[in-house]
Amino acid sequence: MKVSCLQENLHKGLGLVARAVASRSTLPVLNNILIATDQGRLKLAATDLTIGITTWIGAQIEEEGATTVPSKLLGEFVNSLPPEKIDMQLNVRTQTLNLKCSRFESNIKGMDAQEFPPIPTAGPENKLKLDPDTLRAIISQVAFAAAADESRPVLTGVLAKFDDGKITLAAADGFRLSVRTGTVSEGKAGVTAIIIPARALIELSRMIGDEEEPIEVTITKNRNQAVFHTSSTELVTQLVEGNYPDVLSLVPKSHNTRTVVGTVDFVKAVKLASFFARDASNIIRMTIEPGTDLAPGRMIVRAESQEVGDQVGEIDATVDGPAIEVAFNAKYLSEMLAVVDAAQVAIETNAPEKPGVFKMVGSDEFVHVIMPMHVNR
Repeated sequence: MKVSCLQENLHKGLGLVARAVASRSTLPVLNNILIATDQGRLKLAATDLTIGITTWIGAQIEEEGATTVPSKLLGEFVNSLPPEKIDMQLNVRTQTLNLKCSRFESNIKGMDAQEFPPIPTAGPENKLKLDPDTLRAIISQVAFAAAADESRPVLTGVLAKFDDGKITLAAADGFRLSVRTGTVSEGKAGVTAIIIPARALIELSRMIGDEEEPIEVTITKNRNQAVFHTSSTELVTQLVEGNYPDVLSLVPKSHNTRTVVGTVDFVKAVKLASFFARDASNIIRMTIEPGTDLAPGRMIVRAESQEVGDQVGEIDATVDGPAIEVAFNAKYLSEMLAVVDAAQVAIETNAPEKPGVFKMVGSDEFVHVIMPMHVNR
């Protein structure tokens, strides 16, 4: 193998695929990145056998070939080189990759590309296309709610349902539920529902970056893998096996009190209260009071800690229904508000011990449910 490419392109490509490199593995080759010539371009790939990322960069190919080299060493080395052309040549006998850039030269010992596990690619199966902005939005508003605890593996995934030109993602960890619906630009999945690892979706969101072309999604025939393809990068992930709980049925169908507040005001009130809540079981209390002929409705957001003190914030609110006080986990409120992209948030409540439902005013595509915290009143 003998190739040349620009340092900035190689650096960007290595940064993309390195996120799939195994952090702990008994197979040494999984700590490496595959470098191979592929139809006039340079292919970079990495996998931990759960997800795999492949990207292609422009390069001048003089001799075809392939090898694998340690991800960490190569990434750090290329990142430190000047933004100039890099010449790479492989000594096949010793599997040593020689790199030259400006006045710097190195030799990195690698492993035979034959030892690198094959990464599946998209086949002729059913395909659908999603707008990159839509896909980024639905991932950001759902994936964070998936469980981190491996005791229930199915909840570490995100349920993806396909129905009549729509895709719905849902994630829950037992304390909260996030649901987001989007429109499919083109095609069909060939399945009604799959469970995608949350980690894979988060990596996909990073991978999309400033992509403008539709993202192509393929579910393999045996339904155990999903492939996401952009103009220059491909991510493949194993799907989570099992039956996802019917979490959509947990969304309350009615409410007693509906409160609408400005998102910016709500974010500020929760942030200030969270400083005190972290020393008080992370509890934030929300007291909602409807308006009168003399005063508008309001929501009081408070947190109190015997050790450090208390914080009380008041924000204007449009309240439809009776007054109520309910307590939520500060972390869950903060993470939910971080993905809201509307000027106002609607909060639907029934009773202090019942879940709260959060929606974006002006859109019915996003629904977030948080279980309340039980406090002495």
